[in-house]
Parts: sequence; structure tokens; C-alpha cells
Amino acid sequence: MSLTLRTISREQHLAYIQSLPSASHMQVPAWADVKAEWRSESLGWFDGSGELVGAGLVLYRQLPKIKRYLAYLPEGPVINWFSPNLTEWLEPMLAHLKQQGAFSVKMGPPVIIRRWDANSIKQGIQNPDVKRLRDIEADFIEPRAFEVADKLRRMGWQQGEDGGAGFGDVQPRYVFQVPLANRSLEEVHKNFNQLWRRNIKKAEKAGVEVVQGGYQDLEEWQRLYEITAVRDHFRPRPLSYFQRMWTALNTEDPNRMRLYFARHNGVNLSAATMLIVGGHVWYSYGASDNIGREVRPSNAMQWRMLRDAYALGATVYDLRGISDSLDETDHLFGLIQFKVGTGGQAAEYLGEWDFPLNKLLHKALDIYMSRR
Repeated sequence: MSLTLRTISREQHLAYIQSLPSASHMQVPAWADVKAEWRSESLGWFDGSGELVGAGLVLYRQLPKIKRYLAYLPEGPVINWFSPNLTEWLEPMLAHLKQQGAFSVKMGPPVIIRRWDANSIKQGIQNPDVKRLRDIEADFIEPRAFEVADKLRRMGWQQGEDGGAGFGDVQPRYVFQVPLANRSLEEVHKNFNQLWRRNIKKAEKAGVEVVQGGYQDLEEWQRLYEITAVRDHFRPRPLSYFQRMWTALNTEDPNRMRLYFARHNGVNLSAATMLIVGGHVWYSYGASDNIGREVRPSNAMQWRMLRDAYALGATVYDLRGISDSLDETDHLFGLIQFKVGTGGQAAEYLGEWDFPLNKLLHKALDIYMSRR
């Protein structure tokens, strides 16, 4: 198959994404508007008959003082990763990005290597010899993913020991997903662990109400999000980021982003943002107050979001990132424990890969990032 690559319009890019069962929310054209501090470009791959067969959103971050860029394709590009001629997809991309002034390229192939069912993870947590997800035998392995990794290495793509982490906007390698395809909601609910089912019931009994919000409610979202940031020791994004995200994504598709609140006696106790691209639905950001935890607002909210995802015809409800650590003393352990309760699956992606087009500048960036 002979492929050609060129810049495409946002309209072409969006039409291609809409023709697919799903794609990452970071590969829709509007994501470029969310990441306003980056320059952006939509790339398209065309086959011999001139049909668009792949697309990629590239974000360019300029180096201070010189006109050289890091080119980043978060959770992309959206191409046929299992193609036997992968080099024919990626080599024209590298040549184009070099022409655009890129000194290094970072991408995140949306390819899953392994999956672990909730029961396997629970058994792993109870086993003192198991410290990480990788110590547990996977319930599903995608052999073609290892071939992809092998091809990338042979082409000169690199991956750090930490799975490619290092640059500011690095995406999670491990995520937790609840599969919805060919399952009834009753089955999904039955698969929740006892504690989750009990907490959902508790919230219902207490009269917790889950409602959808709009743009005007983002200030209330920010209040809860900043409380969460203080409690969990992370630096919160500003309100303007979420306002920009809402405007950009919902202008592109009025059902791309949703906002949910769980409230009790008229007081908002927890909140979450939800993103939708085709059959893939993500729980994107979550926030909660320090009060009212006894009425289990977060469980009620997740159950409502999951039901809404199901009503949209979603094939997967994605709870996003988890750590691969199963050590109970790890500060991120509570996250996997909470998500495992949904009875879903942990999934490991191929991780992020770098291609140094200019080895010296790439190395300088590595050193700079390691010192931050």
C-alpha cells in the first residue's frame, strides 16, 4: 500500500474521527484549542486511491529562545497500528515533522498490550509477593502489540524504563476500564464489589441526587476541585482551563463534554467531568468536598455516569489512569482500590515513545525535564 501524508483541514480531520467507532479525546481537532499554549496541526494519511485512512493531531511546543519544537501526538496518531508496513505510516510523519522544525517527536500509540480482570487484581493485592500489576499473570495479552513495540525500536523510537514518562503532558500507561459492549446494566451492577453496591444503596437511601451541570457551573466545579487539590497534594489547573475545554470541545460536538454533581440536601459534595468520542466514554477529572463522605456521593455519581454512558451506546466506560503499584503503603493505592470495585479491567497501553530528530537538543530536553 502506498501512503502519502499531508496537512488536512480540521473539517477533514473531524469527519475522519467521526467515521470511526472511537478515538482518543486527545486526537480530536478541538483538543488543539484546549492546549492553547501549543501550536497545532492536523495530519492525514491517504492511500493510493486518495482516500483518507489515518489522522493525527500534532501539538508543537517551542523551545525557549530558538525556533525548534517538540512535536507531540497524545494518544495518537489514529492509524492502523497493526499494519505490516508500519514504517510506511511513520517515516513520512517523521520527515514532515522535521521539516516543521521538530527536534524530537513524542507519540502514544493507542494500543493495549495486556488486561487484568478485577478478580485477578484483588487476588494480587492479597498476595504479599505481588507488588505491581506486572507481577500478576494477565487475563488477556495482545501479541501484535509486542510486534509493534519491536518495529518501533528497530525504526529508532525510544522508550524510557518508566514507559516513556518525562514530559509535562505524559498520559497514563495504565488505565481502568469497565467494558459495556454486549452486557446488560444489571450485569455491570452485579459485577461491582459488595462495598460499591452497598455504597450506591446508601447514597440512594440518604437522598443523594446526581445532576448534570453546564458552563455556568464550572466555578462550583473549581471550588470542589481546589479542595481536592489541597487534600491530595497536587497543583490544580485554573478555572480558565476547564472553561476553555468546555467551550472548545462542545463547540466541536455539543455532547463531547459533560459535567456532573452529586448533591445532598442541596449541597454539592462531589463533581466529575465526562468526555465522549464515539463509543468511548471517559471519566476525566473528579473532585469532592471533605464533608458528606458518609453519604457516598462519589459512588452515586459514578453509577449515574456509567448508566448515562450505557444509554449513549458506549462500548467502554474509562476511569482513566491508575498506578501499577499494588503496595498498600503507596499513596496511589487508594485509586486502584476504588476503581477495582467497579468490577472492570486494568489495561496497559504500549506507553509513550520518543524519536530524537536532533539528538543533542533531545538530550538537553531530557536533562531539563529530569531536573524539574
